Amino acid sequence: MRGWAVVEAGAPLQNVELPLPELTGEEVLVEVTHCGVCHSDLHIWEGSYDMGSRGKMSLADRGVTLPLAMGHEVVGKVVKLGPEAKGVSPGDMRVVFPWLGCGKCDRCQAGNDNLCAVAARSIGVFQNGGYATHVIARSPRHLVAFDGIRPEVAATYACSGITVYSAIRKVMPMPADRPIVIVGAGGLGLNAIEILKALGHKRICVVDVAADKLETAKQAGATDTVLAESEDTAARIIGACGGPVEAIIDLVNGTSTARFSFDALVKGGKLIQVGLFGGELSIPLPIMPTKAITIQGSYVGNPQELREVVALAQEGKLSPLPVTTEPASEVNNVLNRLKDGKVRGRVVLTAA
Repeated sequence: MRGWAVVEAGAPLQNVELPLPELTGEEVLVEVTHCGVCHSDLHIWEGSYDMGSRGKMSLADRGVTLPLAMGHEVVGKVVKLGPEAKGVSPGDMRVVFPWLGCGKCDRCQAGNDNLCAVAARSIGVFQNGGYATHVIARSPRHLVAFDGIRPEVAATYACSGITVYSAIRKVMPMPADRPIVIVGAGGLGLNAIEILKALGHKRICVVDVAADKLETAKQAGATDTVLAESEDTAARIIGACGGPVEAIIDLVNGTSTARFSFDALVKGGKLIQVGLFGGELSIPLPIMPTKAITIQGSYVGNPQELREVVALAQEGKLSPLPVTTEPASEVNNVLNRLKDGKVRGRVVLTAA
C-alpha cells in the first residue's frame, strides 16, 4: 500500500510505499475512502508533547516509530477478511474504531480497548492509519455501519465524536439547566455542543480565545460564550454561568486553560481534561480535599461509545460537524492550515 507518511518529525509528509501485513485471525483489510485530520496529528507530526517542567515527551518515548501514516478518523470499504473474521463482507462501508490495545488483556476483552495498559496499537499512531490507502481493523467488532450518514461526517465520529461523548459521560447525569463548560470551540467543541443537545442538555457555555469561533459555537447552540483573552477568564466563566461551575470539559488542556478551569470550579466540581496542548497545572493541594474537586483525564472512547454516537447521528439527533473535504495529496497544506488555526470544524481527506 501507499501512504502520506511522517518520515522525519516536523518535515513535510512524503508519499511512500508501506508494508501491508498478511491478515490473521479476525482482522479485516479496509480500503480508505475518507480520513479526518485531527489536532492530535499535529503533536505526532511535530514529534513531541509538552510536559511542562518535565520537558518534552518524544515520539520514541511514546513508542511511535517512523515512517508512519497518521490518521485515525477512518471510513473505508471492506476489501478482505482474515480467516476467522465474520459479520462483514467485501464492499461494506464502515467507520473504523482506531483506539486499539493488545486485544487480550481484561480491559480489551471488556471492550475498553482505549484503556489497555499492556500495548497500545492505535491506528494512525502506533500502526499505519488513514493517511494510507489501507488500514487493518482488528475485528469486525471494530467496524461500525453508518447508513444514512455522509461518509466524511461519519469519519469524524471515530475521534472527535467519541472523544467528547466519553468526556461528557464522565460528568453526567446533570440537571439539564445547569451549566456545563466546554473549553475550545474547534471541531471537538462543536461536536460537544451537538452531543450535549442530543442528550437533552440545555445550558452550554463555550470558552475560546477566538471571537469568530465563539460566534460559530453560538450558532451551533451554545447558550453562553466567554472570550479567554485576559487573566480574569475564570471570573468571566463564573459570571457567565451565574456562579462557580460543577462541570468543565477542557478540550484544549494547556497550562492556562487548565488553571482557569480549575479556578472556576464549585465545591464538588469536576474538571475533565481531554486536549493535548501541553504544559502543566500547579494547584494548592489543600483545595483538592476541602473543595472535593475531581480532576480526571479522558482518553478518546471505546467501541460501544462509537456505536452510540453513530446511533445518535442516525436518529437525526446530531447536526453534522462543519466538514470540508480535500484530496489526500493536500495533506501537508491541511496540516499547516490546522497548525495556523485556519480550520473551522474538520477537514477530511478523500482518496484520489
